[in-house]
Amino acid sequence: MSPHIRSARLWSAAVTAALALTFAGTGQASAADVNNVRNAGFESGLANWTCSANSGTTVGSPVHGGTAALKATPAGQDNARCTQTVAVKPNSTYSLSAWVQGGYAYLGVTGTGTTDVSTWTPDSPTWKQLTTSFTTGSATTSVTLYLNGWYGQAAYYADDVQVYGPDGGGGTDPAPTVPAAPAGLAVTGTTSSSVSLSWNGVSGATAYTVYRDGAKAATVTGTSATVSGLAASTAYSFQVTASNAAGESARSAAVTATTAATGGGGGGTGLPKHAVTGYWQNFNNGATVQKLSDVPSAYDVIAVAFADATTTPGAVSFTLDSAGLGGYTVDQFKADIRAKQAAGKKVIVSVGGQNGTVSINDSASATNFANSVYALMQTYGFDGVDIDLENGLNATYMTQALRALAAKAGPSLILTMAPQTIDMQSPSAGYFQTALNVKDILTVVNMQYYNSGSMLGCDGKVYSQGTVDFLTALACIQLQNGLAPSQVGLGLPASTRAAGGGYVAPSVVNAALDCLTKLTDCGTFKPSKTYPDLRGAMTWSTNWDATAGNAWSTTVGAHVHALP
Repeated sequence: MSPHIRSARLWSAAVTAALALTFAGTGQASAADVNNVRNAGFESGLANWTCSANSGTTVGSPVHGGTAALKATPAGQDNARCTQTVAVKPNSTYSLSAWVQGGYAYLGVTGTGTTDVSTWTPDSPTWKQLTTSFTTGSATTSVTLYLNGWYGQAAYYADDVQVYGPDGGGGTDPAPTVPAAPAGLAVTGTTSSSVSLSWNGVSGATAYTVYRDGAKAATVTGTSATVSGLAASTAYSFQVTASNAAGESARSAAVTATTAATGGGGGGTGLPKHAVTGYWQNFNNGATVQKLSDVPSAYDVIAVAFADATTTPGAVSFTLDSAGLGGYTVDQFKADIRAKQAAGKKVIVSVGGQNGTVSINDSASATNFANSVYALMQTYGFDGVDIDLENGLNATYMTQALRALAAKAGPSLILTMAPQTIDMQSPSAGYFQTALNVKDILTVVNMQYYNSGSMLGCDGKVYSQGTVDFLTALACIQLQNGLAPSQVGLGLPASTRAAGGGYVAPSVVNAALDCLTKLTDCGTFKPSKTYPDLRGAMTWSTNWDATAGNAWSTTVGAHVHALP
């Protein structure tokens, strides 16, 4: 969501093709080949690297291997290029690779003496390997290796960079040693069919293997995993190992988890089977200014947008924009919350938005988040929280924060999420992982099916926003990968002015709902089965809906509440 109309992503046909692209490796290397990149994993900070306009730094999370990775942030006139001069041999072939995550990321070399090469990927919510190869000229003894993002786009992360081939004589990083066994293995969530785990990162590790009752259950590159396909009401033992090119560590200490008794999930009580969510704007951006009492009764959940970050890491606050809302007072606001609740509605506070900068990257910030949100719930009477962080999140610590909040608020907590489409393309993505981690307390995920461009559906085909197929084929990813139907909603803009792209008429929203729940009114994509328990729909925003005469809530609201 955004206080302003958000700019649509600039997606070209090349970006669409890149969504389905896999990067092929080169042929087998000889025994004498080495990685010629110095400080390839950024374990020594930015040593051996130079980043334009001071755009680069090293971070401890997310990392692909070891304990550090590069984070480089583009600006309007800078693409955050980070370079290293790499020694090579003439007339030799090298494979070039790097693991990247985050915003647009480019990898390449110049000065090869033959054909310079590069490769790239659009936004990637999880670690993805870029790979290409090049051949040096007869007089080439060094090349310039570079990584960069794109002007004005989100920060990118990079780790474990390689220029692999004959030793150029510039020196290499020490050969890896077998990593230590991971510490801190903990259970972060359970459902009737899955257990979510997290652990501490290990220096030098490039992958982790989770063992369930002594058998391999999953291999991941991060420090969390969800093991699914489990039986309900059953105890399981888990261990984890760390590995790299040198081998696999000893197994960690074991932890035991027992799956829940029944399927489904969802926190919060008192909601109808099918519900409509609307975001209420605590600001004036040209849409109709409303008091909460002005919000139509078609909305079952009202998300107050937005809570603000504070100077305390992870903590949030909320200040009613009385001046911008025509003198709406805090006492009136609180009274309107109580009136909505008396009418059977839920009012929650939303954290994030396009400009939200709340960062929860460690246990302290997770605790601060839980404490501050709970304090807002007590002060204003909010029923829960909506997570609308559009600049990435750490699944491990966001899970920790939400579970701490649930422990304070109890089973009546309403917990919703509004990820972007890119955040829910794969269960390994941080947002998707978080949703699965807290499935037992999660009310609904209302993904934003707009400001997106083209995306992959659950059938592996590319679909364009603004169509019924885009809604159904992308919802299918969530429905097939662990979320209960009651935890899936369709998030759309209320009018053409409410978003930069992806608006569909209310009739298209209704067609998508019917396709998913009844297999009627589908487009070219048709789900493999019906999902009659689908939660419903969401819109940005009640204010833009009012600007358009409440056409969205009148049409979609009635349809949602009439679903089987």
